[in-house]
Amino acid sequence: MIVFREPTDVPAGFGPSVVAIGKFDGVHAGHRAILERARVEAATGDAQVVAVTFDRNPLALLRPELCPESLIGATQKIQLLGETGIDATLLLRFDEALANLTPREFVESILVRALGARSVLVGADFRFGRGGAGTPDVLRELGAEFGFRVDVVGDVRSLDADRRVSSTWIRELLAVGDVTTAAKLLGRAPYVWGEVVHGLKRGRELGYPTANLSVDLEGFVPADGVYAGWLIDEGSADGLRPGIRYPAAISVGTNPTFDDIVARQVEAYVLDETDLDLYGHLVEVQFVSRVRGMVAFEGIDALKTQMADDVVRVRGALT
Repeated sequence: MIVFREPTDVPAGFGPSVVAIGKFDGVHAGHRAILERARVEAATGDAQVVAVTFDRNPLALLRPELCPESLIGATQKIQLLGETGIDATLLLRFDEALANLTPREFVESILVRALGARSVLVGADFRFGRGGAGTPDVLRELGAEFGFRVDVVGDVRSLDADRRVSSTWIRELLAVGDVTTAAKLLGRAPYVWGEVVHGLKRGRELGYPTANLSVDLEGFVPADGVYAGWLIDEGSADGLRPGIRYPAAISVGTNPTFDDIVARQVEAYVLDETDLDLYGHLVEVQFVSRVRGMVAFEGIDALKTQMADDVVRVRGALT
């Protein structure tokens, strides 16, 4: 997949294209339905399939007090969009200049001149242009003028919950630690991504050395607790050991037994590995199921007993 950061990065003659536009936060099942529809539309012609999205939630600039925490960061978004099989992503920096484009200016500069859009797909709640003045109906009017068709793709709904699959719902699930249901809506395991950094090395002292992720990680961190999951080592800057996947017991929280950590942290113990050196590596930590909540223990022995039980339960959840 090609990644463009600005409309001017798109080479002349790149189109025609079938374009899907949206925040794509999480690239969940609803987003994938739009992207799959775009791929189908492009299948019988010579069009490129392009996702147009943003490096942040527009609310982060427009109404930061209302902006929810993102499910994924920009690096994750590019990776997940690439896995859908589309041809290109235009990842726009959402700044004052972009926010002040009128709907017509947005369409002319991005959809028409840069991408040569033949068809544009959006969700029913799509808004664009200064002050959110652009709606699907406005987009249809501009499409008739500039020669592209507009399709509004309906919601993907859960039959059991009778609820639209949305980033909001997934955030609610992760906030209470329900990573299993969140995975069903995402079409994949929820995960965080970041660099392994040095911690207090307390896990090593207890016999369970952990890979501590930097607080600058990407992704929505689920509720405090212990989880069964996977650690994928993407390697260090020198390219060593990329793509190795390890079963892991994952801890999220502030370690209340010792009560000496201020910020919530994500740390993963790779099962049966005591000499694994991941410092400086970029890793993906996937959450498969929640084993238990986070609690404070009375003494080291009680904590070690619980950790041993956690590992047994994690192993069982991953087999």
